[in-house]
Amino acid sequence: MRRGAITQASVLKAIAEYDELGQVGFLAKYGFGEARSYVVVHDGREYDSKAIAGVAHHWDQGRALRPDEFSGGKEHAAAWLKLAGFQVKAVKNPDWARDEIILACQLVMENGWKGLDAQDSRVVELSGLLQLLPIHTEAERNEKFRNPNGVARKTFDIATRHPEYQGKPTNGGALDVSVLREFLARPDEMTGVARLIRQGIASGVLQDLAPTEDEEFEDDYSAPEGRLLMRRHQARERNKSLRKKKIASVLQRGGPLACEACGFDFEQVYGDRGAGYIECHHVVPLHEAGEGRTKLSNLALICANCHRMIHRRAPWPTPGELRAFIERKHAADRLAAEAIARPHRATDGQTSKP
Repeated sequence: MRRGAITQASVLKAIAEYDELGQVGFLAKYGFGEARSYVVVHDGREYDSKAIAGVAHHWDQGRALRPDEFSGGKEHAAAWLKLAGFQVKAVKNPDWARDEIILACQLVMENGWKGLDAQDSRVVELSGLLQLLPIHTEAERNEKFRNPNGVARKTFDIATRHPEYQGKPTNGGALDVSVLREFLARPDEMTGVARLIRQGIASGVLQDLAPTEDEEFEDDYSAPEGRLLMRRHQARERNKSLRKKKIASVLQRGGPLACEACGFDFEQVYGDRGAGYIECHHVVPLHEAGEGRTKLSNLALICANCHRMIHRRAPWPTPGELRAFIERKHAADRLAAEAIARPHRATDGQTSKP
């Protein structure tokens, strides 16, 4: 049985049975619960997407899927229904991303670390801005996505986590606390990040940047400036013209195309296949460099492994700092190897005596 192989006709049959039995009867008959993530929309009515997708299998595959055989999320039921040509809508809105929390936290800071009401003009303005951010797809949003009420609640989630707040904190997540701490530790820097996000949306620069293939934001921790500025950062690094100019400037000075962190040389290892290849890393974070012209001195030549290690966890080390990490690790390994070898040499010397 091939999961997900459902047709528009089979989905319509499942919807017809749903209409005949009603929601309670349909869900009870096939053992499904109410949809928690997505619903499928047909003729203006909403249906439990997982149940509809599972029962549609009955008409195409000979039996309905059990609830424990697949998920109702965008990897399974929601995706299958979209492929069959149906509109799928989120039941609840997605969690707040770091970019969104940065903007909300800036507003709370400007308000003296106090939450704001939904009617406040600043909350209304931020609500409109958040709805423009190209982070969450339309399918992940419902009609209440980042509306003024939701934005106001988030400002109180942040404000009530402030160290000086005396009452009981409202609901909020670990990311709220993380961003709040960053604002308290580096207010000027984080204000600059918020300003760049706002400017990028107003100018359209950030909205034109699609997610990269290696974009990984489990908790947004790998991108201290948020995912949108991270995309902008990576777009700069992948600028072919800048990369060529940086490589040319190094070669003109007689330098090797070797990683500035670990010394890896692609041509030495791979021969002609690796000749002229190396990646570029933008050393200065976007919130410090701004949107001005990129200087070649702000670019470092670096191998793919070291590049990933730099971006893996915040704060990002410079290539020089990463090189120091590597040298310390090698030194520690040598000391450990010598400590292991030393007793063996002593033992060998003792056994050789008559």
